[in-house]
Amino acid sequence: MSDNYEDIINLEHPEPINHPRMSKEARAAQFAPFAALTGYDEEVKETGRETNKEIYITEDIKEVLDQKLAIIMSNIKDKPTITITYFIKNSKKSGGEYNNKTIKVKSIDMIYNHLITTDKEIINIDDIIDIEGDIFNELYS
Repeated sequence: MSDNYEDIINLEHPEPINHPRMSKEARAAQFAPFAALTGYDEEVKETGRETNKEIYITEDIKEVLDQKLAIIMSNIKDKPTITITYFIKNSKKSGGEYNNKTIKVKSIDMIYNHLITTDKEIINIDDIIDIEGDIFNELYS
C-alpha cells in the first residue's frame, strides 16, 4: 500500500494561487474554544450574587421622612442638597441593594410619589429609608 504514494510523498506542498496563505495565528483561531452555552457564565455569576431584603419602615420613621420631605418641598426653589439611602430592587431576582447618594433635589412629584434630581434621576419616595442634609439642622438641633 505504501507504493501508491511514492510518486508524490516528497513533493513540495502547493501554494495557493488566488489568495495569500493564512497566518498560523488565524488558523489557530479557527480551532479556539468557544462558549457552547452563550451567557452561561453570566447566569452563574448572577445566581451567586447576593441581594439584601428590603427593610420595613416603621410609622415613626415614615413620619420623620415625611417631615424631611416637607422641609425639602418648602425649600425646593433652592434645589437643596441631601444624602439619601434608598433601596434599588433587583430586576433579576428577589431583593436588591441599598444605595447612599448625595443629590440636588429639583422637584418632588407627590402624584407619582417620586423625588426628581437635577440630574433628571427619578427616585421612588417609598424606597427611601433615610434622608440627611444641612437643610435639616434647624429641625434636629
